[in-house]
Amino acid sequence: MVLDLDILKAHLGSARIARPLGRVAAVRDGLILVSGLERRAAVGDRLLLRRGCGPLGGEVLQIDDLGIRMLPDAAPDGVAVADAVLLEGRATFCPSDAWIGRIVDPCGRALDGRPLARGGQAREMVAPPPPAALRRGMGERLPTGLAVLDTMLPIVRGQRVGLFAGSGVGKSSLLAHLARQMEADVVVLALIGERGREVNDFVHKVLGRDGMARTVVVAATSDQSALTRRRCGWAAMAVAEHFRDSGRNVLLLVDSVTRFAEAHREVAVAAGEGAALRGFPPSLTPQITGLCERAGPGADGQGDITAIFSVLVAGSDMDEPVADILRGVLDGHVVLDRDIAERGRYPAIDVGRSVSRSLPDAASEEENRIIAEARRLLGAYEQSEVMIRAGLYQAGADPVLDQAVRAWPDLDAFFARTDTDGIAASFQRLQLILRRSAAGQEARHP
Repeated sequence: MVLDLDILKAHLGSARIARPLGRVAAVRDGLILVSGLERRAAVGDRLLLRRGCGPLGGEVLQIDDLGIRMLPDAAPDGVAVADAVLLEGRATFCPSDAWIGRIVDPCGRALDGRPLARGGQAREMVAPPPPAALRRGMGERLPTGLAVLDTMLPIVRGQRVGLFAGSGVGKSSLLAHLARQMEADVVVLALIGERGREVNDFVHKVLGRDGMARTVVVAATSDQSALTRRRCGWAAMAVAEHFRDSGRNVLLLVDSVTRFAEAHREVAVAAGEGAALRGFPPSLTPQITGLCERAGPGADGQGDITAIFSVLVAGSDMDEPVADILRGVLDGHVVLDRDIAERGRYPAIDVGRSVSRSLPDAASEEENRIIAEARRLLGAYEQSEVMIRAGLYQAGADPVLDQAVRAWPDLDAFFARTDTDGIAASFQRLQLILRRSAAGQEARHP
């Protein structure tokens, strides 16, 4: 009952009896010039325009002596000079524990047709991370249910990992698996710029009832404005911070940072910012790093946000701006390869190009030795793969390559293994593969 009263108090506190009023002065280049509010508004404030065909929301993009430039949430059709514009103030977000199992939009409204309780504490969508000097280190290793991630590419509590993939190589399936299987108190899933049909399919068919039982989905579809799509990433992070601050361990899945970056580019271009990074504005770097830094370990008394940020990599170009920025700020990256997917191995993780910066601390001395040996054989095989497939490889010429060729089929099958027996069991299977390949080498060269 106390919680209900707190929520009611928050609703009443957010109600405003009077709001400043401005007028439309001009509509130009997709922006709406508003006069009368330039001394009351701040950049980022929300506006509500009253037009004949219905209200139109927007955001303060620029302010000068001539007025405010408003970027609308939709096309400014039907907007006329002298239409009334209300100043609504800063966009706040009020997550609640009751949001678990629900689908919400970046403004905190329900998308599943059911009433949605508003939380008792308003949060800024764009917030600073916990103080760097007060944050704890990364925590213990988390089981994922996938042998390759439990051994070669471990994920620990509070780690931030990038998932780099092209379209159609199993990115959504991998994210759904992690949402269902990874250890976490709460899962927050951000679907940025997804097609409307795919949001419903992902929630009901891919995640399913078990996955949604501990998940909050924040979704902005591809037809919505750049402001709404960009806000989706911030809103999902605010939800994750709500649960982190209450001491819970959160798994945050963001799909995708690329669409977040594209939405920011649209907003920046409308504000007059020039392109610098292959068509992206210079402000992209602080936007992405600011979002990512909010995830990770919390301060004492808080939980952690373990985050997976997906990146759409066109043509496997790992040097494109969004991928390059993320690699520099995250604690590891997992690369999905189209060639691996096309030959039927899922998850299509290219282990040789993937890195977990939680190593070597996340593994014991013996486990690190096993990982190093597996990588040595994997690297030897990949360097000579073209020669092997062309039939030019001759056994006996290189002992390391001989062992790698013997180990490769078992390693490839191991990387595709779904393993619910635990991390220790996965390492035992990997060690057995290495021992068998080494035994074959000794039998050949006694």
